[in-house]
Amino acid sequence: MQVSIVGYQTMVRASRSMRMDAEFFRADYLAIQERLQAISSCKLGDLPVEIKHPKEITRNYVDEGVIFLRAQNVRPMSIELETNKVFVSADDARTLGDNAIRYKDILMTRSGANFGQCAIYLEDAAAIASSHTFIIRSADPNPFFLTVFLNTTHGRKLIDKGMYGGSQPEIAPAYLYQIPVPDLSAIQGKIEEVYLAAHHLMQLAKVKYDAAQAWLMSELGLADWQPLQQLCFVSTFSELQRAGRMDAEYFQPKYDEIAAAIQEYPGRWDRLGNLATLRKGVEVGSGAYLDEGEAGVPFVRVSNLTPFEITEEKYISENLYAQLAAHHQPQPGEILLTKDATPGVANYLREPPPRMIPSGGILRLRPHTDRVDGEYLTLVLNSLLVGQQVNRDGGGSVILHWRPEQVQNTLIPLLPPATQARLREEVAESFAMRGEARRRLAAAKGAVEVAIEQGEAAALEWLEAGGGARNGGRRRSGGMTDAGGPANLAGANDA
Repeated sequence: MQVSIVGYQTMVRASRSMRMDAEFFRADYLAIQERLQAISSCKLGDLPVEIKHPKEITRNYVDEGVIFLRAQNVRPMSIELETNKVFVSADDARTLGDNAIRYKDILMTRSGANFGQCAIYLEDAAAIASSHTFIIRSADPNPFFLTVFLNTTHGRKLIDKGMYGGSQPEIAPAYLYQIPVPDLSAIQGKIEEVYLAAHHLMQLAKVKYDAAQAWLMSELGLADWQPLQQLCFVSTFSELQRAGRMDAEYFQPKYDEIAAAIQEYPGRWDRLGNLATLRKGVEVGSGAYLDEGEAGVPFVRVSNLTPFEITEEKYISENLYAQLAAHHQPQPGEILLTKDATPGVANYLREPPPRMIPSGGILRLRPHTDRVDGEYLTLVLNSLLVGQQVNRDGGGSVILHWRPEQVQNTLIPLLPPATQARLREEVAESFAMRGEARRRLAAAKGAVEVAIEQGEAAALEWLEAGGGARNGGRRRSGGMTDAGGPANLAGANDA
């Protein structure tokens, strides 16, 4: 049992809401605050920093317009807009000036399981934020440094300290203003340089991946195809009988155009169930989740999966993992595919994955034919070709579901082996760039942690030496796909 002894005045200074619970004064939280005080720090509220809480709006999404940035778009030190981008009209955006996001604003998730995650907005496109995020505008300290600090072990624990609410955790601006930020002016410029270099690599990786997707579409004669929602069209009674559905959305002509392009491809096509075996994940129930701070094995849910990474959020015990691992531990060469909530997101396990158990909303696919390989199949699953099939099949009024039998019937074009190989190379290069970008961000975070622990001179030396060469080339950074390692961190144009 751990015991923390604090005085009344400490409680008064530590929390405007006069929190007296033991969790708020945990020994590890107090140790971090003492360390930051020892090396000189200043509360965020005493710095030229503004925290804005965007207003809630009626969410009327449109096909094109102003980006509406939601909590699920904010990842640790990364804004994810490739798989979860939505738009609101320019007219709606104009009525929400306080929600407008500026270049180099810091976005932080306000509530939910991923509360406190933050990253810098570095897009050229106009965007507004949802009410489930905060906009943090920092003149000093450097916003890149502040973002990285808030993602370090020290910053993350201080954010966790201010969490309130049980089933729906939240964080409040009043508490965030109380967080001490270390005065580490000597490394702030270098941290910005590394962050921007990583962002540049991510942009190059996106261009490379988008080119592979465009190539796939052009092979099927859909290079300039756009899904058009028609107001009026005709379907026959026999078509309704075959589909077993009567809703107008299912019979939108755009879906038939996709199906025809695949089935009329001069090469070949097949259904997913004939190309890969499908195995469903398992539900353990929220009661099996470990408490905050307890060590365990990641339990991967739909929200943790993107085409490019798998994040950690919930954990289960070693004993429960031992019971489930034989049937539910993913293996290299498999594809993790979401079927619920945000169905159709696929992640290919190129290397032996760490220990994990996927939830029941995730399917494990293993290709069992030489007509298609896992890398190419994953590219198709993440493409507009399958995305439109998911939109057609998906059902559920509150949570979208893609039933396993519908997944098995998904149409997959079988491009020639040489074309599949070229696409595989393009995707591999894209993922190599993403991996290097993540290593650089992990190095930036590690450098701030070294500066807090050992001083700024040691941090700069650590970065120049490769930013991760110590400890066997790896410094844990909070996500399954993050890895440290020697890297040239000097600039953005050396890739």
